Amino acid sequence: MDLPIGKKIYFASDFHLGIPDKASSIAREKRLCAWLDEIKKDAHELYLVGDLFDTWFEYKNVIPKGHSRFLGKLAELSDSGLHIEAFTGNHDLWTRGYFEEELNILVHHNVIRREFNGKKFIIGHGDGLGPGDHGYKLLKKVLRSPVSQWLYRRIHPDTGVGVAGWLSRLGPKHEIESKPFRGPEKEWLVQYCLDVLQLEHVDYFIFGHRHIAIEYPLPQNSLYVNLGDWLKFDSYAEFDGKELKLKYYKGRQ
Repeated sequence: MDLPIGKKIYFASDFHLGIPDKASSIAREKRLCAWLDEIKKDAHELYLVGDLFDTWFEYKNVIPKGHSRFLGKLAELSDSGLHIEAFTGNHDLWTRGYFEEELNILVHHNVIRREFNGKKFIIGHGDGLGPGDHGYKLLKKVLRSPVSQWLYRRIHPDTGVGVAGWLSRLGPKHEIESKPFRGPEKEWLVQYCLDVLQLEHVDYFIFGHRHIAIEYPLPQNSLYVNLGDWLKFDSYAEFDGKELKLKYYKGRQ
């Protein structure tokens, strides 16, 4: 796909709406909606790359309470014709069609490949990629199992959503204070990128999950971009048809 002149593609991830408390979550939600209002003038596509919510578990006829400003803004943008795609993360992987049916937003559960203006992209949340982290990879298979989700939905939503939120906040994978970049040898997502580059050329790897806002150059003039988060950075990436840049809403550094 070639971008229309003057249009851009935007990427953002790790909003973690719902934590650490209602007041700060609503303030973050309002910033997100303001940012979405700002980019809608030139956005051609929008990719929301996982962990939009700190907890999200859909029942057949029930979704978690809250986040009405954000969901309403997505509905508004989608209805206006903006193409939006979303990803499940390790905190909000339990979807059941709400985004597709109510918001007309395609939801991905794995990495995807896209090509814009001749540039090749791999996009995904990033959890479970690369070497190591075998315990989480096993847990992810269990959590994504239709049988596990069917059994969990037998629990009343008041209990089920509450327990899911408690486990999410308790779990060791939940890192609001991100660890500094540890070098390419210890960064699993960088190792994943390097493995892919041995098989094919990719111009841009775009991931979330790691909670660091970083542009890391790779061999073959490739670039790994981690989108950071909206807990600390208010960061996002913008592709204008020529290059991809990591940016910060309202100049936050």
